Formats: sequence, C-alpha cells, structure tokens
Amino acid sequence: MKNNFLKPLGILLLLALTTFACSSKYAGFDKTANGLYYKIIKESKDTLKPKLGDWVSLNMSWQYKDSVMFDSRKAQGGMPIRFQVPASDFKGDLYEGIKLMSAGDSAVFLINSDSLFRKTFRQPSRPKFVDTNSVVTFHVKLISIDNPQSLIKKEQDELVKYLTDKKITVQPAESGLYFIETVAGKGLAIDTGMWVSVHFKVLLIDGKQLFSSYDRGEPITFEYGKRFDTPGVEQAIGMMKKGGKAMAIVPSKIAFGETGRGSVVPPFATMIYELEIVNVQTRAEHDKAAAEEKKKAQEKLMKNKIEEAASLGKYLKEKNITAKPTASGIYYIERVKGTGTKAAAGKLVKVHYTGTLLNGTKFDSSRDKNQPYEFTLGQGQVIKGWDEGIELMNVGGKATLIIPSNMAYGERDKGTIPPYSTLVFEVELMDVKDAKPAAPAK
Repeated sequence: MKNNFLKPLGILLLLALTTFACSSKYAGFDKTANGLYYKIIKESKDTLKPKLGDWVSLNMSWQYKDSVMFDSRKAQGGMPIRFQVPASDFKGDLYEGIKLMSAGDSAVFLINSDSLFRKTFRQPSRPKFVDTNSVVTFHVKLISIDNPQSLIKKEQDELVKYLTDKKITVQPAESGLYFIETVAGKGLAIDTGMWVSVHFKVLLIDGKQLFSSYDRGEPITFEYGKRFDTPGVEQAIGMMKKGGKAMAIVPSKIAFGETGRGSVVPPFATMIYELEIVNVQTRAEHDKAAAEEKKKAQEKLMKNKIEEAASLGKYLKEKNITAKPTASGIYYIERVKGTGTKAAAGKLVKVHYTGTLLNGTKFDSSRDKNQPYEFTLGQGQVIKGWDEGIELMNVGGKATLIIPSNMAYGERDKGTIPPYSTLVFEVELMDVKDAKPAAPAK
C-alpha cells in the first residue's frame, strides 16, 4: 500500500475497498489488495505513514479467538514496543497494516494464522490449538514514527545543546567520545588483560538515570579488553587510572547505535557515563587474589562442615532431645499425634511450617505468609529431609524435624542459610490428597 493512502487517490481506493468489504465475511473490516483485513478504530489528523526503515513506537496486543496471547502494555511494563519497520514477511501481514497507520491511529488487523506463525514468528508450523486458515486479531495503537535521518539530526542537536548548556569545550576523540576527567588517578595505566573495578552511573542525555552501581552497593569488576558495556565507555575507562573520576559522553555510534537497547535505550541515543575507578589489578595480581579468596572460601566451608556435628550435639543437649536419628541422620520429634490420613509418597500434602537455624535465626515461615505450602511428597520437590520426615506424619499431626545439611542444602550457600547448616522445622500436616495426574506428553 503506497504512503499516499487516505490522500485524494487513497480516498477513492478506500471507497472501493469499503464497497468490497460489504460482502466480506468479516463484517466491518476493510480489505487491502493483498488480502489484509483491517479496521481503523481511531483516526488522527496526521497523514504521515511509516515506510520501510522508519522507527515506530506502538502499543499492541494479539489474541486468538477470545484468548489474549500477548499485551505489550503488560509485557513491557507499560512501555511501548519500538522497532524499525522491516520488509513484509508475506502479503497481508502485520507490517502492511502498520504502514496504513499514522501516529495517533488505533486499528485492528486480522492476520492469517498459518503465515503469521511460519513467516513472522518463524515457527515450523502453527500451534496445535490454532485452526488452519484461521486469523489472529491484532489491536495496534501507533504512537510515533521517526525516520533514521531525523533521529540522527535530533541526536546531533541534543548533543550540541548539552555541550553548550554544560559549558563543555573539550574536543571529541576521533571516535566521537567526549572525555572529561574530574579527578586524576594514579598508578598503572589500564591495559588489556588487567582487571578493573569501576563504580559508574549511566544516564540518557536528558538526565534520566538508567543504572548506578552505587545503588547496588558494590563496583562492577571486569577484565579490560573483553566486552563490558559500550565501546565508548570502554575507551574512556582505558584513559583512566586507579582513583580517577571522569565523565564520558558517548554518542550512539559508539554506544547502542541505531537499534538502542530494548525499551530502555532508544535508537540514536547519546549516553552519559559518570565513572570512578576503584581498583586496578594486573592479571597476576588478580589471579593471586582470586586464589586467596577461593582458599578462604574452602577453609570456611571446611570449618562449617567440622562445626556442624558439634553444634548439633550442643543443640540436642540444650533442648533435652533424646530421640534417635533415622538412618539418614534426621531427627523426628512428634509434638501432636495426627489422627487423619497418613502421608505417603506420591500424595499431594499441605503443610504449615517455620524453619530456623540451630541458633534460632528464622529463615522462612508459611505462617508468616499466612499461606500453607503444597507439594507432592517423594518427588524431589523439597529437600530430602522433608520428603522423609513428613512421610512419618498423619493429618493433624505436628512435629519437629531436625535435618542435617546432608539431607538439606549441603555446602550450598542459600544466603540466610549458610553452607553445612542443620535446619530445624516446626511442621503441621494439614491435608493429604491424591495428586493431579501429570499431563500426557505431547
């Protein structure tokens, strides 16, 4: 469809198509010469249409029959989809429909499902739940249209204004990078193979902050010479030394280019980086430090492993627990005998629980969430100690499960649960029922 659609010649074509559509099986929809069924819901006063290579921003959802399969307003966190208009995948495809719209228009398109899934979605075939020769309904609101030339000019204009407003007179490097050092660093120059720890903020040229390592509480460490971020900021870091601070103004050609980065960085966006070099190590220094850290971590693991048995013995003595462990090493202390259905492997069980370390630190509780936990017993969905201990219970029963690390998380560090931790659970079995059969393999 040519871009003069809805202009004088286009109006005549529209009238002809509308007349044709009166006999269409899709009532209220017009049809293009390529077989695309469309309905303009809201028409703006703008007449500019997107063409091949233009950038468009839009909100879009698509549905099959009554089921909404995708909604960009939910999937994108409220941000519109932005992409460069490609060549059509087939006659009557979605891109043909988008080319009929102007900024501010809302429209509905009916797209052939077989062609959509095979040619646009690049699937071997349409899903089994989609009927052959059926249509998928797209709801589209076109927000904006930009051509690459206008975006390039816009970036240049914004950069000139930024430099003027900030009174920046430094000349750019050959690459286009503007490097403004605010604190000179000391020590070795940064070179390929060195390890660099850097704190930095990333902003768009309008001041919107996209990222800050300061908010994370620790710098980012990487091997210089390997891809870290944008080529422009990597060039800037290579001009710095330990303790140095600088601002880097990175035009899009050495940043994220004409594609941008998802919904966060638009195409042709100049990026602003505020940099601070926290540490610089040679490869040898880094390898030595890494080896020392690994050694300390291993020593801590062994210390925890050795101390676990002593800590458990002390806990049992202080709590006057005389129960004997099972063959696997767990301790089962029945507090209230259940009189209901007995738990068994393969059954769906519902439990309330509170989990603590031996020192009393609580790490999880279904009671605090006011939501019992359900799982299929004996299927490896929980730690081994739970599968074994809860199988000893009946509905209505309450018990204490003391589970050594070999039946829990072992040497894994779970954050609030350190490696080689014996865990204590207060458990109440609330229900036992048959698990739902697994869905048949497709």
